[in-house]
Amino acid sequence: MINWEAIREHYPVTNAIAYLNTAAAGPLARPVMEAGAEYYRQMMIDGDVHWDEWRARLEVVRKEIAKFINAEPDEIGLTTNTSSGMNLIVDALEGRGEVISCDLEFPVSTIPWMHRQTPVHLVQNVAGEVDPSDIRRAMTPRTGIISLSHVQYSNGFRSDLVQLGLEKGNHALVINASQSAGVFEIDVKQMKIDALCATGHKWMLSGYGSGFVYISRALLAETKPRAIGWLSVEDPYGDRNSEIGLRVDAAARSELGCPHFAGIFALGASVNFLTAVGIKNIESRSLSLNRLLTNRLGETGWTVLSPLGNQNSRSAETLVALRNPVQVVTKLAERGVIVTEKPEGIRVATDFFNNEQDIERLITALNDVAC
Repeated sequence: MINWEAIREHYPVTNAIAYLNTAAAGPLARPVMEAGAEYYRQMMIDGDVHWDEWRARLEVVRKEIAKFINAEPDEIGLTTNTSSGMNLIVDALEGRGEVISCDLEFPVSTIPWMHRQTPVHLVQNVAGEVDPSDIRRAMTPRTGIISLSHVQYSNGFRSDLVQLGLEKGNHALVINASQSAGVFEIDVKQMKIDALCATGHKWMLSGYGSGFVYISRALLAETKPRAIGWLSVEDPYGDRNSEIGLRVDAAARSELGCPHFAGIFALGASVNFLTAVGIKNIESRSLSLNRLLTNRLGETGWTVLSPLGNQNSRSAETLVALRNPVQVVTKLAERGVIVTEKPEGIRVATDFFNNEQDIERLITALNDVAC
């Protein structure tokens, strides 16, 4: 039996407020903060003398992330956000055909392709969901890529990646996992994912300036990075201007220049923390709290816009219909309840560090300020 209240104590944000906003940006646990702060402390006291140690720690983090999504270390690149990862994926897949996406998407899953003059076809959702069969029907001889979020930021719909992987055919399956990595189990091999990117500042709970990209070995073998830096080669300290010997661990070739060590170390510490809790336990806890949330919203008369009929397609974030969401979010914050403003209302996220009292605090405050 997991002591969720003991785990909650690692997140000081829970001492003062009901933080139901991980879908926007997740808070840090103490060990995650300490990992980033330790780098800055070393840099403050010792300057650059720990460079080799930091570089070795970076490679440990790469291995931990690979294990976290069942990839190989040479398939993992360390990035600073979702956009940087997605652009690396677009580099790798440019010229592979047109893109299938959907109308629920966050633009980072679509506009980098459009910027390269690659047509993007949007499958329309039905009652807030997009079925894998609708993606399959959208395939044509011109399409070669499927670019979708695992969990949709707009309404919390969660795609069945196992089924998508079975139905993708010869299309490359590209997944934006920024709303799922850290709360849902991801197995890139089982799910037949060709490329995936995620930020660290949402459900990975490692703060801004952290993230990762996965590009499969098969895809890496067929491509060259569009942009490289001095650390992209096998012997960066050789200072050679006459040849390019790119790194064997291919995804790392596109890590340009000196790394953002603090963000990388924070991400590694968070992966360790999440792994210790257990990603299946986190998923179960977050969904359990989400079911409590939607039940309480229904009991008190609020309209939930997220699809709830299929338990396998719900996530840990919920869109609630409200008039005047800007004013409501401000008033909720004044009462110590933090959620996200959306055009249709508010988005509420339930992570494993939340508890039942957070939900009751939201319901009470919502009834006070939005009636």
